[in-house]
Amino acid sequence: MKRYMITFTYDGTDFNGYQKQPKKRTIQGEIEKTLKKIENKKVDIIASGRTDAGVHALNQVAHFDLNIDIESDNLRKALNSLLPNDIYIKEVKEVSNKFHARFNVVGKEYIYIINQGDYNPIERSHIYQYNRKLDLITMERALKYLEGKHDFTSFTSLDKEEKDKDCIRVLSQTDIKRDGNKLIISFLGDGFLRYMVRNIVGTLIEVGEGKRKSEDIITILEEKDRKKAGKTANPEGLYLKNVYY
Repeated sequence: MKRYMITFTYDGTDFNGYQKQPKKRTIQGEIEKTLKKIENKKVDIIASGRTDAGVHALNQVAHFDLNIDIESDNLRKALNSLLPNDIYIKEVKEVSNKFHARFNVVGKEYIYIINQGDYNPIERSHIYQYNRKLDLITMERALKYLEGKHDFTSFTSLDKEEKDKDCIRVLSQTDIKRDGNKLIISFLGDGFLRYMVRNIVGTLIEVGEGKRKSEDIITILEEKDRKKAGKTANPEGLYLKNVYY
């Protein structure tokens, strides 16, 4: 038996998220269905983490075990020939059986893209169409308050599963830059809670609108209450950019 690590990209528009769900189209479901054709039996894959419906990935990582003897590049070609065209395997590597795509992660990087210009129907599934100007300086100031080690309870979902988790995470680097009419916000950290990036972005947008002050981020973190932060930003602007091991 060999263990393989795959790095892959996907357009999340037409998926019900990464994680396999009964009778729903998911990224995990499509890849496992394809691997079953290659291995001729059920294959379970484990990814670095899940992404929600409508969220995209530039470099997601997963691992799985196969009994058949196949070269890594031939496996990559076989997978891509069978997968739907909104998933693409960029790299396949044979790895140690000790490698774990989820538990060995030391960091992840996400980006969120906002269009401040005119509505663009072509980009509507891949860039959040905010279509108004935001105050970049106040948003950048607010973003810097999030750097470092914090309890991010205020920026995760309200469901019991997340509430019971340790919500302390380290954001080692953040950035916001303008690219024409687009704002690109980046987050590098040791891990991310469900909806964390989208909830942060929703709050940053309210800062950029002038509805909140940059310094409000400090209070929101201290309150540890999801209701104190802004609304959840739309999924289409979010990308898992990199996973680090």
